[in-house]
Amino acid sequence: MSKRTDRNLIVGLDIGTSKVVALVGEVKPDGSLEVIGFGSQPSRGLKKGVVVNIDSTVQSIQRAIEEAELMTGVEINSVYTGIAGSHVRSLNSHGIVAIRDKEVTQADVSRVMEAARAVALPADQRVLHVIPQEFIIDSQDGIREPLGMSGVRLEARVHVVTCADSAAQNIIKCVERCGLVVEEIILEQWASAYAVLTEDEKELGVCLIDIGGGTTDIAVFTGGALRHTAVIPVAGDQVTNDIAVSMRTPTQYAEDIKIRHACALGQLAKTDETIEVPSVAGRPSRRLARQTLAEIVEPRYEELFRFVREELRRSGYAEAIAAGLVITGGSAKMEGAVELAEEVFHVPVRLGLPSGVSGLGEVVRNPVYATGVGLLLYARQNMAPEGVLRPFVGEVSGMVQRVKGWLQGHF
Repeated sequence: MSKRTDRNLIVGLDIGTSKVVALVGEVKPDGSLEVIGFGSQPSRGLKKGVVVNIDSTVQSIQRAIEEAELMTGVEINSVYTGIAGSHVRSLNSHGIVAIRDKEVTQADVSRVMEAARAVALPADQRVLHVIPQEFIIDSQDGIREPLGMSGVRLEARVHVVTCADSAAQNIIKCVERCGLVVEEIILEQWASAYAVLTEDEKELGVCLIDIGGGTTDIAVFTGGALRHTAVIPVAGDQVTNDIAVSMRTPTQYAEDIKIRHACALGQLAKTDETIEVPSVAGRPSRRLARQTLAEIVEPRYEELFRFVREELRRSGYAEAIAAGLVITGGSAKMEGAVELAEEVFHVPVRLGLPSGVSGLGEVVRNPVYATGVGLLLYARQNMAPEGVLRPFVGEVSGMVQRVKGWLQGHF
């Protein structure tokens, strides 16, 4: 196998509750991104987005990586990986510094971002992202790129995302046990937004709902910036469980029935359609109306969308999403999900398909891979100027950057 350094490759590793996906992307000389290979394996060691069994998770990652290596013929050494789970918290923060030489330099931006990230955190939480929303120079707000502008005082409004330190360390541990380096850990809905949202939607106001296996991740954008993130611990696995219990069928068959036949809106299921339902303990299969399946699934999806609606109301952004909703993730593919969401929210809703990349059609046109494609797009955008990927910023290298910024500001 050729080494990864031979070509400008990046790898996104989506470690989800129901599946682990490794996507390999190649950055072309013109800056475009092509997906050249992927590996996908069932995930066995996660519950609601959090690692609960390290050995099982390591096995799933290892198999997905090997599959991607076989497809691309390259050796994978490092990955960008996502994180989700109800341990994720977020808040909007604000920082102010004096501009040293009356003109904003990179050192000033670094200092104001440091000031904005200085929020009190519980001992078990760590800062995952500090995402700028806007900069303000001498009361002039709405500035996206302050470098080179003149002024006396620089302010930054930012969105700070934190996660449980133990959850992040467990993900790093699983990846490192596979002989890989973690370049960076990225919030999953932030990554998905790179793949499925347009700049117009972010500007106008949009809510992204990424419905996975274990969690439903929410991200709200207005004015082109991320304003609110949240995680709801209700998702596709609960739907599978409802089908298994109500139809008295083993979980693996319930998952298959959900993928092939389920409908989130009862009125879309024809009354004469029937499905075969395997029974437990060797009993003969039964045939049930597809309408019956829809009656099991619809209340769960309706409950999920009501949770999202309550979260939007609580955050204060319910009236700010003029562009409506974009639903993505594996559990968003279900027939009727978009129509049901429109009924619950009374705003336009569309299915979010990954965009911004070329290559494998089964990846590029499937919402299942939205987070994986988003990780690749995030990695490409955050490349250092010479085209070398930045290393994972841990506590030590983060401290070095802060010292460098301080020295530049003072000398």
